[in-house]
Amino acid sequence: MAHLRSSRRLALAVPLVLSLTASLGFLPSAASAAPRTAPVAQAEDAPVQAYVVNTRTDRRTIAQVQRAVTAAGGSIVETYDRIGVIVARSADPGFGARMRAVRGVQSAGATRTAPVKAAGTTDEGAAQYLSRAEAARLEKAARASKKPKGPVPPEPLEADQWDLRAIGADKAAAINPGSAKVTVAVIDTGVDDTHPDLAPNFSPQQSASCVGGKADTSPGSWRPVSPDHYHGTHVAGEVAAARNGIGVAGVAPGVKVSGIRVSEPDTQLFYAESVVCAFVFAADHGVEITNNSYYVDPWLYNCADDPDQRAILDAVGRAQAYAQRKGVLSVASAGNSNHDLAAESITDTSSPNDTTPVTRTVDPRKCLDIPTQLPGVVTVSATGVQGLKSYYSNYGNGVVDVAGPGGDRYQIPDTPSRNGRILSTMPEGQYAFLQGTSMAAPHVAGVAALLKSKHPHATPAQLQALLKIQADNPGCPTEPYDPDGNGTVDSVCKGTKHRNGFYGFGIVNALAAVR
Repeated sequence: MAHLRSSRRLALAVPLVLSLTASLGFLPSAASAAPRTAPVAQAEDAPVQAYVVNTRTDRRTIAQVQRAVTAAGGSIVETYDRIGVIVARSADPGFGARMRAVRGVQSAGATRTAPVKAAGTTDEGAAQYLSRAEAARLEKAARASKKPKGPVPPEPLEADQWDLRAIGADKAAAINPGSAKVTVAVIDTGVDDTHPDLAPNFSPQQSASCVGGKADTSPGSWRPVSPDHYHGTHVAGEVAAARNGIGVAGVAPGVKVSGIRVSEPDTQLFYAESVVCAFVFAADHGVEITNNSYYVDPWLYNCADDPDQRAILDAVGRAQAYAQRKGVLSVASAGNSNHDLAAESITDTSSPNDTTPVTRTVDPRKCLDIPTQLPGVVTVSATGVQGLKSYYSNYGNGVVDVAGPGGDRYQIPDTPSRNGRILSTMPEGQYAFLQGTSMAAPHVAGVAALLKSKHPHATPAQLQALLKIQADNPGCPTEPYDPDGNGTVDSVCKGTKHRNGFYGFGIVNALAAVR
């Protein structure tokens, strides 16, 4: 399964949908000129593998490396010459090593451990769908309610959106719902733009499918391939579901949202070549903010001492840095493993997730969860209705930048459904509850969009600084952190009231952002 940052890894059988979640300075490896040889012969039935080949960006080098790809028996899917990344495929198991020996190649490697099939995320647990009958009942109850309506008329299902109230997004909407000149691109499993809560704010001109590493802008290419690929649609609703008297509301209901589909159609895995394409596409199509509620498969952590993982780090790092230089702020979920990303070591039992995982111990300061740990990316942890770190959320002092509502089944709100997860849009006009850092990131992306709406000339670095300034930091818990109440301390918060491992600089505040 894809590694989205929502709760899909801990299945919870319930009826509403829950949500999934600068270039690296690696030194180029020693390389020599590739000998001029005939193309490598390959068996017709040999499995095809995907690769990224990272080079210098001058035209001569790129042309030389392109010729070397062909000579080594590879085929070129796409060349991103502005960042020196070539997406290629080959059935030769030695293709990566051959390319690393080519003059001008700085890193090269396979992006997956399973062969390419014909064409992960960060949510925690299964989606809990809101049945149409239950949605109708809640809408009727909301309309009949005599409670104060608040600063703006509430959406029919907004009573269950404790997350909006937790960060003042309901009040912010009355002051500034966000500008239609700002677009948040959801890099994910696809976005169902036909949903009535998403259609008013959707930007098809800034949407595409990047599956396989080459952008496809044909109409509808950005949509999920099936209703089961709901993660991106849920995320999009959290960012910018319209205040139109239907369903739910987003954090920034006045901004535009686009969809860039990157997940494989069968496995929903997010491979490096697709993510590279997505960052470059967003940058070249005027997107201001990207939401990244996933990690790049198949490695939970990519270590630079492995040639394949190094190439993945390099390629995705170059693409994100390019987007940042073009004015794009990227927001990413921290992950759902309850890992301390500032620890000296972490045990990874899930990688590679496209073949057979092996247990390995990694140093998270050297082996990175990408894109969330790339320079310039806003790293987001998750909180529940009590403002406490969600039980599943990764954390880390000096790693987490800010926190946002991601939901927590142990923190129960006083809402009609009494569901501690996040309610948002689903394919085919439906709604569901999800939890995960996958849900926390779009809350932060929504607040960033409000900040960009108010400060249209702010750079990505300035937007990130504003996010941190307006955040509310509760400080580390005064009691031992034991969210499930089993008597075991599950995580230890380190840091100060100003900045700590659970919340970074604090939980984002939409109301403060628009004021």
